[in-house]
Amino acid sequence: MKKIFALAGSGLLMLTALVAGSAPAQAAPSSRSIQVCATPKHGDAACTARQAADPSGRPITNAAAPPATALTPAQLKSAYKLTGLSSGGRTVAIVDAYGYPNLERDLGVYRAQFGLPACTTANGCLKILNQTGGTKLPRANTGWAQEQALDVDAVSAACPDCKIVVLQATSASFGNLGTAVQTAAGLPGVVAISNSYGGSDASDSTYGKYYNFPGIAVTASAGDNGYQGASYPASSSYVVAVGGTSLSAAANARGWNETVWTGTGSGCSSLNPALAAASASGTGCAGRAMNDVAAASDPNTGGLAVYYPTSSSSSTWGQFGGTSEASPIIASVYALSGNTGSAATGSYANAIPYAHAGSLFDVTTGSNGTCPTTQWCNARAGWDGTTGLGTPNGVAGF
Repeated sequence: MKKIFALAGSGLLMLTALVAGSAPAQAAPSSRSIQVCATPKHGDAACTARQAADPSGRPITNAAAPPATALTPAQLKSAYKLTGLSSGGRTVAIVDAYGYPNLERDLGVYRAQFGLPACTTANGCLKILNQTGGTKLPRANTGWAQEQALDVDAVSAACPDCKIVVLQATSASFGNLGTAVQTAAGLPGVVAISNSYGGSDASDSTYGKYYNFPGIAVTASAGDNGYQGASYPASSSYVVAVGGTSLSAAANARGWNETVWTGTGSGCSSLNPALAAASASGTGCAGRAMNDVAAASDPNTGGLAVYYPTSSSSSTWGQFGGTSEASPIIASVYALSGNTGSAATGSYANAIPYAHAGSLFDVTTGSNGTCPTTQWCNARAGWDGTTGLGTPNGVAGF
């Protein structure tokens, strides 16, 4: 049985069909992780956060302190050579669905735990808005609130001096999420917008108005189900498509080792044109190729320490990944670089790494499944679908 996703009308339609013989075997995310958000209803997007689990399948949690196996801000900055860098107070926007009543409280616990400067609504560092920019927030949803906790903690870890604005869409429909992105793009100071959700491939001619913002780094998660083909909005020609890696400490010059996370999405769009910037990269795709870059995503090997809600009133520590971890990390790196394309010239942030590929950590080992063209699902030197051009080595690649 294979689930097939197609966009119809105003959103995402999920169909289930029998496929016999012709479908390639698919990679799956680690069995030791748990999907955070419920399976979306027809017309909605799926969030891409996953919680690390122990060998028996129980979520890894700790009430008193972050799990010892979880990535800390200091470790994340060490792995990607971000230590000591500053954004100068640039703003990263996070777009998710539904409400999270204790977001500010929980973010405060996270930042205090790791000695990061306070980021509150009172000091102007944090804003929490609805999809049109108002302060009447949508109803709570624990799964999407856990997604938001991962997103704001990831930005805090990678860019402690970044301001954060969270846009909470009324629902997980592409129309509502897209409206939130449009609102974010119009807010003063926003230089990057992270989108940790997706559906099947879709056309920019229909949905591109939600993501077409030259001069702002709009990032999107590639998905968590291995090689499945293109996923929108990561397959949009206007966004930075972000794949996922497994990240672990190592006794080498860098101090870290990275391979492809088996769960990361990758693929080629049949609906959107190839990036001109990627023309010399040998993608093998006739159209838009996913991905452009990547970052830590494996919930078990590189999953981030997160202070997250377990209900509308209670929160605890856990370890989270999925390409939902990677998207806000990359958005933060763009904020640190200050280089996000130009609205005046119509240039997009996704073109920038292709001009600076040598300044990234090239991920050359690992696979996320089987595919008809080798580089779509297997790492190699240079561009590949799983991790794009590579992961951050400071900000020179951005």
